[in-house]
Order: sequence, then structure tokens, then C-alpha cells
Amino acid sequence: MSIQKTVFGTIDGQLVEAFEIEAGAVRATIITYAAAVSRLFVPDGDGQAADIVLGYDDPVSYVQNRGSAGAVCGRYANRIADARFTLDGETYSLSANEPPNHIHGGFRGFSKRIWAGEPDTANNTVRLTLHSPDGDEGYPGAVTTTVTYRLTDDPVLEIVMEATTDRPTVVNLAYHGYWNLAGHDSGHIRDQTLLIDADRYTPVGPGKIPTGELAPVAGTAFDFRSSRPIGAMIDDTAQLPEAGYDHNFCLNANGEPLRRAARAVDPVSRRGLEIWTNQPGVQFYTANHFGKAPAFGKGRAVYEKHAGFALETQNFPNAPNISHFPSAVLRPGETYRHVMRIPFFIAEA
Repeated sequence: MSIQKTVFGTIDGQLVEAFEIEAGAVRATIITYAAAVSRLFVPDGDGQAADIVLGYDDPVSYVQNRGSAGAVCGRYANRIADARFTLDGETYSLSANEPPNHIHGGFRGFSKRIWAGEPDTANNTVRLTLHSPDGDEGYPGAVTTTVTYRLTDDPVLEIVMEATTDRPTVVNLAYHGYWNLAGHDSGHIRDQTLLIDADRYTPVGPGKIPTGELAPVAGTAFDFRSSRPIGAMIDDTAQLPEAGYDHNFCLNANGEPLRRAARAVDPVSRRGLEIWTNQPGVQFYTANHFGKAPAFGKGRAVYEKHAGFALETQNFPNAPNISHFPSAVLRPGETYRHVMRIPFFIAEA
């Protein structure tokens, strides 16, 4: 197997590289801006490949368009209330880039930076590295982060996110890819089916900050314990004021190192995927922001509301401020390790 390296473009004079990896009939392109997956070609039930991730043709479009398409978000993905947290008795103030709260690591979070990329042909992987200094966006500790993408013949996309620190800090990395299993340019995803292995979710208050409750999904628009179309209840504005999802689900434990987070299928192309992870939660987001600001994606495809769906495995939002949520603290000598395993399959007709 060979890994093709090309120039994707530049941002403010800095080079953005692209790495193409393939295994069997699956082919992915990873760019060094945001450590993002910019293309992912997967065959359908008739063997026809389509690019099933939303993205853009040039670095400037990634910078200009909202939504962190395909990116790795950090140092803390998702939201931290009032842009502050207390650790070991000291309170740290973060950048309030979604006032009054902090989201996805701040104004220059990890999804807005150019990483250093290195191919590993022997293992069919691309490894990206980013150094975040002490005080970056308000966070304590100098942190070194690596993201490793690997394609296997199964076919499976493996994503491993790791981080170390020289001072106690908080870390929550998330892969923020948008899926459209019919193809990135095929329109909305409302008819694609989804299962989420979660009996509970974290309801939110103002600013989409979790209330601290772990609420049952039973009898609500958040009940994806059995597979159903994403759009089945998406217009229930009493439960979903934005007519879309942007919520964290508390994944069920299975006693194994990895738990299944979700299973999604496009009934027409029959493309399907599962997401397995070692994280406690998954943020399900239906790209609602495109409703206010549609974007031109790859090949000038128009991305409008519900053009894709994200399944961001993660720790819970605002966990540094809610004691009964899983701890997000990382200390010197420890390694944060976040695993995603994404097998692709063809669903039965």
C-alpha cells in the first residue's frame, strides 16, 4: 500500500498538506488543517463508490465556513459553561467564543490549526501532531496531541486521539466528521436510519449547557435505541427547538474495552457504518447551522440544513464543572487515549 502526499493549499502562507490512504475499495484523504478527513469514498450495494463526508475543496473554505467539517476538535470539544472551570482549587478562565460559554477549544481551537502530518506506509496510517502551549485559550499545561488515522481491509476506519500534558489540565478531543451515506452532495439525511446505544441523554438549558440530569430517552425524540429515520421526529420543535439534534447521549456500557455508539444506514444506497468507542458519550448533531448559513462544499455541492449528521464520541459537555459527569482531568505522566473504530458495511436489501 502507498500513501500519496500532495499540497492541498495554503493558509496565510502556511502549507496545508493532504495524505491519501486506501484499503480495498475504501479511500480517504486527510488534510493537515484541523487534522480533518476531507474525503472518504465508500462503495454502495452495487459497488459504486461515493464520497460520504462533507468537506471543501480548498483550505480557505474550511477556515471560512462554520461547522468544523471533518475536524478534530480540542483542547476541550463541545461546551464549557461560562468559559471557566476549577481544577485543584484554581479557577481558569477560557476564551468565551460562544458567549458566555466556551466551545471546541476557543477561537483558535485544534480544529483551526495546521497540524504536522507524517505517513506510515507500513501500517497504512497517517499520524498528525499538534503542540498546544501552557495558557493556550486559557487552558493550563503544555499539551502534545496526536491523531492517527488508519484504514484496514475489513473495511474499517480507525481514529486514535492521544494527548499528554506537563501540568494538570482537562482534555476532551472529538472527531467532528459529517456523514451523508448517500454521498456528500446528495441532499438531506432525514431518511437515513440511525440507532444510538444509549438509554439516557444529557438535557440542556440555555446555551446548550447540560443541566446535569441524565434523563431517560424512552418516550422522547431522543429514543434511537431501535433504528429509525433521523427525520422521524426532527420537526417536533417542542422537544427540538432548532428542528434538529445537537445533544449528548450517555452510551451504554458493555463491559468491553469498546462500546458501540451508533449504527447508521442509507436505505437507498445500502451503505452503512457503525461507530465503536472507549468514550462515555456521543454528540449527535444534524448540521443545523447550514440552515442559517448554507455553504458550497466539494464540487460546489450546496450544503443546507441536515446535509449531514455528526456522531462525535466524547466525554460529556461541561464535564469539568459537573462532578458526577466522567472526569476530563489529565495529569502529567498520564496519556489521554480516545479510540474510534468505524466499520463500513452493506445493509441487506
